[in-house]
Amino acid sequence: MSQLITAELVDLDLSATTKADAARSLAERMVSQGRVTDLEGFLADVEAREAQMPTGLEGGIGIPHCRSTHVTEPTLAFGRPRSPIVFGATDGPADLIFLIAAPDGADSDHLTILSSLARHLADPGFTAALRSVSDAERASALIRGDADPGTPSSDGQPETSGETSDTSADPDSGPEHAERTEPSTQSQSQPQQPQRSSDRESGASASEPFRIVAVTSCPTGIAHTYMAAESLERAAEEDASSTVVTVETQGSAGFQRLDPSVIAAADAVIFAHDVEVRERERFAGKPTVDVGVKAAINRPAELIEEARTKAARGESSPKASAAVPMDKGAAEGDGFGTRLRTWLMTGVSYMVPFVAAGGLLIALSFAIGGYEIADAKSVADHFVWTEAHSWAALLNQIGGLAFGFLVPVLAGYIAYGMADRPGLVPGFVGGAVAVQIQAGFLGGLVAGLLAGAIVMAIQKVDIPAVLRGIMPVVVIPLISSAIVGALMFVVVGKPIATAQKAMTDWLGGLTGTNAVLLGLLIGLMMCFDLGGPVNKVAYTFATGGIASADPGNGSLMVMAAAMGAGMVPPLGMALATTVRGSLFTKTERENGKAAWVLGASFISEGAIPFAAADPLRVIPASMAGGAVTGALSMAFGSTLRAPHGGIFVVPLIGSPLLYLVAIAAGTVVTAGLTLVLKGARKQAPKAESAPAQDSGDARVPAGV
Repeated sequence: MSQLITAELVDLDLSATTKADAARSLAERMVSQGRVTDLEGFLADVEAREAQMPTGLEGGIGIPHCRSTHVTEPTLAFGRPRSPIVFGATDGPADLIFLIAAPDGADSDHLTILSSLARHLADPGFTAALRSVSDAERASALIRGDADPGTPSSDGQPETSGETSDTSADPDSGPEHAERTEPSTQSQSQPQQPQRSSDRESGASASEPFRIVAVTSCPTGIAHTYMAAESLERAAEEDASSTVVTVETQGSAGFQRLDPSVIAAADAVIFAHDVEVRERERFAGKPTVDVGVKAAINRPAELIEEARTKAARGESSPKASAAVPMDKGAAEGDGFGTRLRTWLMTGVSYMVPFVAAGGLLIALSFAIGGYEIADAKSVADHFVWTEAHSWAALLNQIGGLAFGFLVPVLAGYIAYGMADRPGLVPGFVGGAVAVQIQAGFLGGLVAGLLAGAIVMAIQKVDIPAVLRGIMPVVVIPLISSAIVGALMFVVVGKPIATAQKAMTDWLGGLTGTNAVLLGLLIGLMMCFDLGGPVNKVAYTFATGGIASADPGNGSLMVMAAAMGAGMVPPLGMALATTVRGSLFTKTERENGKAAWVLGASFISEGAIPFAAADPLRVIPASMAGGAVTGALSMAFGSTLRAPHGGIFVVPLIGSPLLYLVAIAAGTVVTAGLTLVLKGARKQAPKAESAPAQDSGDARVPAGV
């Protein structure tokens, strides 16, 4: 296994002036060492991570990082710019820049080393040594932990030490190492910490310390997670009021749960996170400070004091509505619209497997026994092992049952996204009522939102501590299910059912220009974000139309248009890489081979690697091809009863040959437009007489 950082990955005279230039310069070093396979794709992932939250830290540190499929092994590159670079920190630009690259599925050992580096960054002696070192080899040794920042050599540089070489593999070694090297102004308090720890274990301390348990986590779980933990622990050590902080880091390498007895004995809780706190219910009922992860890095002492204040006032943990699983990944400024979209997409994501399984079973039954198989007797009463008709009926009835869960699952998991597990029961009940009164998927959407809102309202009621144990398993399901069921049956259900029927009738009457325009719109939506929210809206609209017992011809046409358009982006990218592979990187050409199969199987996500590397060319080309396929499919009158399957369900499609023509036309349009746009980009540097890159690749950053 290669070293995390070597001298070749260090630049002590970084000429970059912006964070994008700094990331590119350091990433090029990773490419030259074979650590990154696709420069532009990796930089796109770095930029996407940077867009979630600036990676500048107080103290002049920039730590851009990401997990990427373009990384071969966990790698760190270090740069010291000639002039500080703005990375978004509140105290100014950064003069120490670490670029961390982790592959998808990175092993826990390397991630542990990365977490150890994050902890070291809280050590002033460590950062001071990096600012003064003048040799790349020594700098890499210092970062690896093979050199002691507090022991200078004769030339003023850190001297390597075998004693510290193994500490980098242990995330807990960071704070201990930092204590050995801190300036003398802080070292005076160090002997007190072991005594305080011993007192805690023996119970012999003169006065009980204030105990805090904390959870830290960030989107990638590589850097900020562990830096926040280190900052909180150091602030507790320096607290004159005797505070003990025990931290659970929920990072990329997983997490080790705090002992329940430690949580039970805690006086307060600090959540410093930008993603969901896993198993948050363990900390219920305690005074809680809930902030972003950077708050713990920048002002840990304030958070500890806030926790003390809340405990002194006798405050309990935030209401359950703040513990919604789907809200934890939301940015602090996200509004209701963003959260609403997240809740709806939660329901859709859980619904899709039921749609695929049930729909394909039904489609297979039609292929074996014909469409009349839907009227067969129950196989529980009549089944002959040697008759194909019985097997077709069996598949149809199993698929019908699976498909029947579509609306209840949609409603249940919308409510789950809003109110966690207590929302599941009323959500499923409301979805079942929607099915019974024929309100369709629109009824499921409304039922899920109602269930989530009602549970959130109940959770805001101040309940005596003695009753809290039965709330999630008895009281909340009982009250919320009764309210949601009543509202769906006698208040909102009937109007929704009427609207659903009107929409079905409208789809059934679509002809001519209206049908073509609808197909064009569906094609654009299916290809806009390649499996994202807009794609899911169009797909849910299509599958909702065929979910009824007797879908109309218009609904079947919409389903065909949606699937055909969704197949186009990966097929178009596959064709483009085949026709003119020189416009694509080696990795993209390999992805193009897989895209043939993914596109044929109706997996739009097969085009995501191409879109991530070059969104301003790939996405418009995909949308153009999808629009052509959607419009042609509707114009040809192609129909589809299966919600998935790609080319494998073509025999079940109305007008199958014309349907394949529509898909082929869209694929050619996408591939052709992609090649035109990429070809124009490749010629642009030559026209401007721009100097060639060292790699000979004329590509420019994605989005340019």
